Amino acid sequence: MKYFAWAALSLGLLAAVPAVATAQQGQQGEVELGRNYPNPFNPETTIPFALPEGFFEDGRKPVVSIKIYNILAQLVAVPVVQGSGEEILDLELSWNGTGQYTAYWDGKVMGTGREAASGVYVYQLSVDGRRVLSRRMTVIK
Repeated sequence: MKYFAWAALSLGLLAAVPAVATAQQGQQGEVELGRNYPNPFNPETTIPFALPEGFFEDGRKPVVSIKIYNILAQLVAVPVVQGSGEEILDLELSWNGTGQYTAYWDGKVMGTGREAASGVYVYQLSVDGRRVLSRRMTVIK
């Protein structure tokens, strides 16, 4: 029952999210989490996100994680940075000149190699463990 309540609450909150989720960071600018493309997708998708230059001041590298959950709040996958293939799980990102990054998910369940089932999933971006943005995506087979 608690999983159903969590799923209903999270999906209800996500329905009210504008086209690009942003988190205000004061002088540092905004962290942005875009909609996955294509959505709905089959069998793979990309997730754009942006970190402003302020996060990279003093040579510091922000620690970024993106996780994909099913509606029961179970971890399904961790996408990779498009181009490098590094998992975005506590990954220290370097400034790439634009602050624009793209995550890639092949649509497979982590650790099993099988394709994710059709349905609604929630992806979540965490920056430095405290700035969290979430969005939903749909898989259709």
